[in-house]
Amino acid sequence: MSLRFQALRGLTETSTEAVNGSSHQLNGSAKITGIFAENVFTLSKARQFLSDEAYKSLNNSIKAGQKIDRSMANQIAHGIRAWSETKGVTHYTHWFQPLTGTTAEKHDSFFTLKTDGTPIEQFEGDALIQQEPDASSFPNGGLRATFEARGYTAWDPSSPAFILETGFGKTLCIPTIFVSYTGESLDYKAPLLKAIEALNSSAVDVCNYFDRNVTKVTATLGWEQEYFVIDEAMFNARPDLVMCGRTVYGHNSAKNQQLEDHYFGSIPERVYAFMRDFEKEAYVLGIPLRTRHNEVAPGQFECAPIFEELNLAVDHNTLLMDVMDRVAKRHKLRVLLHEKPFAGINGSGKHNNWSMATDTGVNLLSPGKTPKTNLMFLTFFVNTIKAFHDYADILRASIASASNDFRLGANEAPPAIMSVFIGQYLTKVLNDIKQRVGDKFDEQDESMLKMDIHRSIPELLMDNTDRNRTSPFAFTGNKFEFRAVGSTANCANPMTVLNTAMAATLKQFKSDVDKLIQKGDKKEIAIMHVIKEYIIASENVLFEGNGYSEEWANEAEQRGLPNVKTTPLALDAMVTEKAFKLFIDNGIYSHSELEARHEIELEKYLKKVQIEGRMMAELATSHILPAAIRYQNLLINNIKGLKEIGLEDANYTSQKELLQILSRHINEMSTSVTAMIEARKKANALENTREKAIAYGEEVKEKFFDKIRYHADKLELLVDDKEWYLPKYRELLFMR
Repeated sequence: MSLRFQALRGLTETSTEAVNGSSHQLNGSAKITGIFAENVFTLSKARQFLSDEAYKSLNNSIKAGQKIDRSMANQIAHGIRAWSETKGVTHYTHWFQPLTGTTAEKHDSFFTLKTDGTPIEQFEGDALIQQEPDASSFPNGGLRATFEARGYTAWDPSSPAFILETGFGKTLCIPTIFVSYTGESLDYKAPLLKAIEALNSSAVDVCNYFDRNVTKVTATLGWEQEYFVIDEAMFNARPDLVMCGRTVYGHNSAKNQQLEDHYFGSIPERVYAFMRDFEKEAYVLGIPLRTRHNEVAPGQFECAPIFEELNLAVDHNTLLMDVMDRVAKRHKLRVLLHEKPFAGINGSGKHNNWSMATDTGVNLLSPGKTPKTNLMFLTFFVNTIKAFHDYADILRASIASASNDFRLGANEAPPAIMSVFIGQYLTKVLNDIKQRVGDKFDEQDESMLKMDIHRSIPELLMDNTDRNRTSPFAFTGNKFEFRAVGSTANCANPMTVLNTAMAATLKQFKSDVDKLIQKGDKKEIAIMHVIKEYIIASENVLFEGNGYSEEWANEAEQRGLPNVKTTPLALDAMVTEKAFKLFIDNGIYSHSELEARHEIELEKYLKKVQIEGRMMAELATSHILPAAIRYQNLLINNIKGLKEIGLEDANYTSQKELLQILSRHINEMSTSVTAMIEARKKANALENTREKAIAYGEEVKEKFFDKIRYHADKLELLVDDKEWYLPKYRELLFMR
């Protein structure tokens, strides 16, 4: 019996076991507050396990970024070990985020031997602050050779240590950055921390125009994680899902999402049990999940947390993806995070809701109640638009991947054209400023200097509730939503670019305003002058219409907005003079780090397309064509038999026509697979990584993937169901 039919036979029993058998779910009567951050070394726990001196040092490091000296590190390490041992922890790891797109960890035990052979438990400051994992076996873009293996993980105190429970084991995890021996960043966290600090510095300077009490500005993030859930046995019966994370073949089922009945519908019981289980683990790890619901496509769901500081939010999203994967297996389910696991239905994104908050409690992207706070809102609002306009190509590169290429511009997600949606009321506000007659604002002009946007807040919120879902970057009331980020992405990458772009723009804004002040303009007048200039300079990126339409593509071209649909070409923006200047001037990346990351992303793209091409060929020759040929032989024997008993040709015309159609698809598919293999060989012969990636995209993927799939999917409809060994979409998406 094939894996497909074994999975179907066992599905009912598996579903019942999974719903009733989990012992990890949060008790229905328990409060989330009773377990939240139970396995996190929070400041309240630090207060219990650290001396006053050590606690103060850790607190200052977290809140003010002050460096922790070695003597304090020893005390903090002892306290963390003491706390974790009360939880039954015996091992620790530096938990980091290399450029593989996953997390990494190397476990060491607290156990050691003294020189006289006495066994003891020990965790010193040096072990807390730094480890030396092999840096050559992770993606490094040529920064490290195999014989230059040394790399360092370094503690990030701003993200608290936590205990990860895997099976019956517990491990103390220390969030860290990962750098090479010579100091180049080899992860997502190190550049993100630099970008956060760059934004803080520039934003505080601008905030001080309005409030001298502001000493810190924190970038905040609320992500929305979309994902699919399918039965584990069904997953295992699909080699393409196992190896690629998506189905390279599969005909649409008769019912998909056309009835719009899945969105916000009743959550299936088995999935609900899984959700409660992974949510419980998330709460224990301090991940503040708030929302769960069915998404648009059958089998698709979403979860979202409360907003957090950006660095912590990124860590939590990365951690949650790992938690969801592990918990799903306990329920004999599989989570698919790929942006497009199934053709013909909606894919998955990870909307990044971004804003900035001051240490005085102000959301800088929220309209205020006074003329001064509204002018501050307008300042940061317009600067964000300007930053997105000026660095749109680099922001496009930050979300580029082989899997996200399936979403962008596919009439289900934002297009590859980078634009900003702000809604009709704010559009009117900006137009009012832009269209003023003359070059100067009148100091006494109440309509400009004392704009009371607060009176329009009800309309503003109503306008943005029905927000433009076709926009890659939309203002949604008190934040911007970067909707084009893919579901598998590490949020750090697009957030590093956005924060750096914003830091650079705010820095230029302050310089421009100060020049006018030095010429004699009053501060508010100078600010309004520069705001007007920035509105005019960035107005081409503003778009309120349908981003899916062909008209928009044509209009965007006329506006000079790029429409780069494929990853290899989008990644070019990472290594332009503009990119070098942006990142080097703001201390985020060096020239060599940018080139290395460009190389890494190109390699990642071509390897994924290469794997998918291999899988298409393997499934074609070992699953689809054999099944089709078996059915072809059945038809041939049927026709022979009818002919042998003396029936005239007219009595089996339908069988002959079916055989001809079947044979044509078999021949076309086989020929195309052979041609694709030859195209892969030619691409592999290229030495330049960029040229090879482009060749895989244009000469392999674009020319052959859809063509081969077309014939395979037609064969799926023609071949006898009992001869078809791959689970079909109706089974993958609707049977749980």
